[in-house]
Amino acid sequence: MIVNSLSWVIGGAQGSGVDSAANIFSRACAVGGLHVFGKREYYSNIKGEHSYFTVRVAEKRIRSPVDEINILVSFDAETVFRHFDEVTPGGAIFYDSDAAETKLSEVPTVDDYAAARIQGTLEKAGLELTVQGALEHAKKRGVTLYPLPYFKLLEDFAQKMNDPSLSKLARMTNVMALAASMALLEFDIEILARGIKHIFHAKQRVAELNVKAAYHIYEYAKSKFARDGFNYRLTTRAPEPGIIAVQGSQSSALGKMVAGCRFQTYYPITPASDDSEFLESNEVLELYDSGKKGSTVVVQTEDEIAAITMAIGGALAGARSATATSGPGFSLMAEAMGWAGINEVPVVVSLYQRAGPSTGLPTRHEQGDLQFAIHAGHGEFPRIVLASGDIEESFYDTVKAFNLAEKYQLPVIHMLDKAIANSITTCPAFDPARVKIERGAIATKITDAERGAAGNYLRFKLSDNPISPRIPLGTEGAIFWNTGDEHTEEGHITEDPEVRSRMVEKRMGKLEIALKEIPDEDKAMMYGEKDAEIAIIGWGSTKGVVLDVMEKLAEEGIRTKFVQVRLLNPFPADLVKSMIGNAKVVVDIEMNYTSQLGALVKQHTGIEPGHLVVKYNGRPMSLEEVYNAVKRITSGKAPRRQVLKNGT
Repeated sequence: MIVNSLSWVIGGAQGSGVDSAANIFSRACAVGGLHVFGKREYYSNIKGEHSYFTVRVAEKRIRSPVDEINILVSFDAETVFRHFDEVTPGGAIFYDSDAAETKLSEVPTVDDYAAARIQGTLEKAGLELTVQGALEHAKKRGVTLYPLPYFKLLEDFAQKMNDPSLSKLARMTNVMALAASMALLEFDIEILARGIKHIFHAKQRVAELNVKAAYHIYEYAKSKFARDGFNYRLTTRAPEPGIIAVQGSQSSALGKMVAGCRFQTYYPITPASDDSEFLESNEVLELYDSGKKGSTVVVQTEDEIAAITMAIGGALAGARSATATSGPGFSLMAEAMGWAGINEVPVVVSLYQRAGPSTGLPTRHEQGDLQFAIHAGHGEFPRIVLASGDIEESFYDTVKAFNLAEKYQLPVIHMLDKAIANSITTCPAFDPARVKIERGAIATKITDAERGAAGNYLRFKLSDNPISPRIPLGTEGAIFWNTGDEHTEEGHITEDPEVRSRMVEKRMGKLEIALKEIPDEDKAMMYGEKDAEIAIIGWGSTKGVVLDVMEKLAEEGIRTKFVQVRLLNPFPADLVKSMIGNAKVVVDIEMNYTSQLGALVKQHTGIEPGHLVVKYNGRPMSLEEVYNAVKRITSGKAPRRQVLKNGT
């Protein structure tokens, strides 16, 4: 019997309720005292194409996806075709019994490449190119099949509720399929009901109907399906104190609320839009420990150029300001980033990476923007680039991004990615008491020493300290100029060679100070054994899978350490070099083609990783493939560069 260790997948057409069902499942498991890690995969069109959500469940914290599926919950033909050969022996498939005779050629959303792979698998096994053929393939490998006549079940439920209109609510099949799988797992139906009520809390009637439907199908599945040979169970436990389930698209937005961000701009773009939309849904908020209310102004602009320039304007006015975007939008922001740099404006850009270049894979994952973020914009100007490794970090790093922007008066690029944005996990509850707000040097009034020859404010004063106090626009008597040109201390345009040199040195000197003052734990973190001979380096969302792999390797007596680089610019060369130490094997693991972090490490420390493990097919790294890649390295049989290709 396998208890509380499960990989559960639900799939269907986009817009059919896949996300809702997965979030209910995740929430119910968390309420039941279990840990979850879930990831959402979807196509870039709005509705119709295949979408699926994988949720891992365990009794201890988990941080990464796996390739195997123990339970596949489907309510369309395509989900069966796409995933039938990923379900493990001893696992289960729930499927629409009315779709069993559907032919592969009758599912137009299965693209030619996928169709060819599916056809090859079924023909090799001598099976028909139908859903039934795919199910037979799974059955021969030891998978148990559970047919669900969704239309008939909806009719029965409508009759039970004495409401014929319910039989037309096909969207309700997502909760019905979920309930059937929970019955097989003998999960507590009362806790499942709590999960449903939470997800649909804003729609009371919808919540009530779905709870009743869940009870109805739960009892149906208990009476209809024998559990002989099915050895997976989910048993609830007392929840761990202070553990929450949180979605990645909410964590940075919550951090902005706590950080005091009061102005955010955006132009819709996947996957960054969720950040702004969450802020829009919570524009009025309770201020921490004060009993008062605050608000965040969120503006959807006409394009990304307007988004960054409006955010810069908000910062000049004294408000903590940010914008959120993804690769193509960030490209458009590059020129205005330079304007913020030359004018020493503290603005935060939340950069949610996805697969590029150009439009690339708009809803898929990659870490291809690292070098671009460090060098975006023409000319040289200071910027801080900070990368979060998981959902919990993204909350606290968001606050730190605003502190760094205002303390050093420069743009801060907070790097996130699709894997973080579109995942859900259990983690310690975010604690506002851990947050400290640092606004840097702000002038509220002007002394004679801070005025130039014409009596205007020396906003860009040249002194031993490159960080001259900023002052909000509109402050009485605080007249100074902002321009895209090089400027004097008051902001007037100048081309004087001496002033130019001193202004460049003033701006760039901030990075030297920042590198000295930023705490080591915000520069890089080391996990594992300090003297381990195998050092893995990585950044961003690869953190989760690397830590899970390290735990698995430790069980086999293989000692490793992981150096997670968090501050990418300015680069903490001495700290990273000391963390790598005397490791005999250095492995760079990241989600891009050119191993961009590896190149940075070599550039700044002189250490060249001996092994590169990369992935760029748009799907996140799985536990199995990273584990296998590192095992090949430890055996001495691995090529220098391994490309990971798993994913549906």
